[in-house]
Amino acid sequence: QVQLVESGGGLVQPGGSLRLSCVASGNIFSIVAMGWYRQVPGKQRELVARIRSGGSPNYADSVKGRFTISRDNAKNVVYLQMNSLKPEDTAVYYCHVLQFGIDHWGKGTLVTVSS
Repeated sequence: QVQLVESGGGLVQPGGSLRLSCVASGNIFSIVAMGWYRQVPGKQRELVARIRSGGSPNYADSVKGRFTISRDNAKNVVYLQMNSLKPEDTAVYYCHVLQFGIDHWGKGTLVTVSS
């Protein structure tokens, strides 16, 4: 079993920055991909950014140029640096890991962009 714990969410003004972190623990071998999704009430969860083992990251069009995903394999941590935040980035952000074809999710961290 993989456990994922997110941190770093909060309230930020438009144009501000936040960095989310997700620590993976448990049976964390053979992870194929780590990433971040987000969800607002009444809408489907959507991919924000994802990075595959040995691969390049990919981003949702809405965050390209503003968000950066990175991964520290030694610490089993994935980060999401969010810059130039907009009110429409407000959502619960979930850490995601794909392992052996199984999706693992964190409990989520709330990001609110508001003045």
